[in-house]
Amino acid sequence: MLDSLPTHPRCRIVGVLDDGIASLSANALLHIQNAQMIIGARRTLEIFQNHIAPTAEQRPLSGALSQVPEWIRAAQSDGLRVVVLATGDPLCYGIAAYLAAHLCIEAIEVIPNVSTLQLACARLGMPWQQMKFSSVHAKDAGEWTQGSDASHGMYGLMQDIRQHARLAILTGPDNAPDRIARMLVIEGLQDDYEMAVCERLCQDEERIVTDISVSAATEMRFGDPNVMLLWRTDMQREPVLFGLADDQFHQRHPEKGLITKQEVRAVSLARLQLRADSIVWDIGAGSGSVGLEAARLCRRGHVYAIEKNPEDSQIALSNWRRFGLSNYTLVHDKAPAGMEHWPVPDAIFIGGSGGELNELISLCLQRLRPNGKLVMNFVTLENLSTAITVLKQTDAEWDVISLQASRSKPILHMHRMAAENPVWLVCAQARADV
Repeated sequence: MLDSLPTHPRCRIVGVLDDGIASLSANALLHIQNAQMIIGARRTLEIFQNHIAPTAEQRPLSGALSQVPEWIRAAQSDGLRVVVLATGDPLCYGIAAYLAAHLCIEAIEVIPNVSTLQLACARLGMPWQQMKFSSVHAKDAGEWTQGSDASHGMYGLMQDIRQHARLAILTGPDNAPDRIARMLVIEGLQDDYEMAVCERLCQDEERIVTDISVSAATEMRFGDPNVMLLWRTDMQREPVLFGLADDQFHQRHPEKGLITKQEVRAVSLARLQLRADSIVWDIGAGSGSVGLEAARLCRRGHVYAIEKNPEDSQIALSNWRRFGLSNYTLVHDKAPAGMEHWPVPDAIFIGGSGGELNELISLCLQRLRPNGKLVMNFVTLENLSTAITVLKQTDAEWDVISLQASRSKPILHMHRMAAENPVWLVCAQARADV
């Protein structure tokens, strides 16, 4: 017998696998057999067709996710027993979290099964407690391009790959293992990871594909549905996040390199008040040193950089590739071209203006989030004067820091101090909304 039902019976969200009732508990099967409305993907409904009551109303889930909460509310108001069939663990990239957010928690009960991610790990004998679970089982995201931001459907996966040594990935018909492999090649990671693909788990056609290189997988097709496993070939040390030495960046030579020196860069980044998820603009990127170091600090955020000089843009590009970051977008253009399409920033750094300083400062203060930070570096009195004049005409809070570092240099068998050029940091904060 089923447990006694309340006036409005709870909707049971039952985790199922492609082996049908073989992996179901007796209680889960009983809920399916006694359901008066049953909701699920067409393929899942077909698998359980012989166990669904002939009088039960069946609602295919495909393309109708937004309607499901209302279907459940209406059925519960009529006192009907509702079951939603979900794959594996409904709370692991499944529908249960969505329904819990749209229905009160008392309206649902989750009856989980083994996640297909767990099954894939089990097939390969890989412990999963330290593995990062990720998913691109969604609409067609399109092919990956270097510099893609959070608007790309595989952006989250790319950040997971950068930050984790072992991953189990729920793929999709379009966002399949071959597309993920091509993304790894574009990012230069094809030799850093080994991979396996577990096809059609718990079906008669189940197949475990191992011993394939990432490069080879770019041209292979795999049976759907499938789970992809990635693991690093060599464990890497955690990178230095802050205070990188100047010589770690490529710079323009033989001219003096356009780089924000380590001491000034450290103070500038500190004044930007960055968080792990900050959106940062880097205007006049030069060698890219500030923006790239900001990207290392903002692992869940993104840095948008622009540089007008062709040679400097190429140098910034080479530094970007050198540091292996996937939360950085570099544009070769003159600010503010295209910046109207950039997302609202939490922090902005201006290292060069190209003669449009007045307009840039006004634009930045307009676009910054409330309490967002604007930090500008100047080496000329004229630009310092211009910035202060503009800021005085706004309601932003601002201050100026004068920095002049000296570095030791050898002289015969001794050392002397050599002064770097003085730099002014003009720091402003956008007013909070009242």
